[in-house]
Amino acid sequence: MSQTYTLTLSCPDRLGLVHAVSGFLLERGGNIEEAAQYNDPDTGLFFMRVQFTCARLTHADLRTQLSFFAKPNNMQWGLHPRAQPMRTVLLVSKEGHCLNDLLFRWKSGLLALDIRAIISNHRDFYQLAASYNVPFHYIAVTPDTKARVEERQFEIIESEGAELVVLARYMQILSDDFCKKLAGRAINIHHSFLPSFKGAKPYYQAHDRGVKLIGATAHYVTADLDEGPIIEQDVARVDHSKTVEDLTTQGRDTESQVLARAVKWHSEHRVLLNGHKTVIFK
Repeated sequence: MSQTYTLTLSCPDRLGLVHAVSGFLLERGGNIEEAAQYNDPDTGLFFMRVQFTCARLTHADLRTQLSFFAKPNNMQWGLHPRAQPMRTVLLVSKEGHCLNDLLFRWKSGLLALDIRAIISNHRDFYQLAASYNVPFHYIAVTPDTKARVEERQFEIIESEGAELVVLARYMQILSDDFCKKLAGRAINIHHSFLPSFKGAKPYYQAHDRGVKLIGATAHYVTADLDEGPIIEQDVARVDHSKTVEDLTTQGRDTESQVLARAVKWHSEHRVLLNGHKTVIFK
């Protein structure tokens, strides 16, 4: 039976890479349905995403032969069956707009996810989790217990086999060690006012300054707070007539949409890391 796969790869650029990849798939009975590539002149790296069907070889056989093909080309690669949704764990605190949006999109079939658990340092959303039949783990955090809490959170993430962790407005700073453990598989969302308006009530600060643009940034989590590789951003225009409540509502809507797009692209293996940047094949 034919299966559909997504192949992603990056490597030093050279002549004939597209031909080599397409030839490799053709020789193994692969039929390419979608392909995109990018050559970065600044880094000298080549990036490619290929969606293809194959009936001749199993997933294990394809992986074995890809490893031999990739080695002389110094390729970093991934091979993902499209029928397998991405196992995901969500983290949240007391603001539920992003959590609610992701759960709705998932249950509506708009995100290729398998949401395995929700972890929170507050109890606010246990009923929401129950309504979607998702296990809810309440783990309170204090400065004295933070290290133990992160150990427990990581145990849950690993036990669920999570390929993706989404900080859906989880308002705790992760330790450097935790960030390293989640490297390349954790996405965060924050408002666009950083670093100008830090701390509590950023929309009040923005309103007081009369901002004309509000927005959001979704990025990968790194030890450098809110400075990981950016996946998606968006903005909305506002004016003097908008109240703090208007700004907050618009900001939350934008955050939800930006995070959903970032999660969708990641779950479809459309995002490739390029140093401190990303390459996204939409």
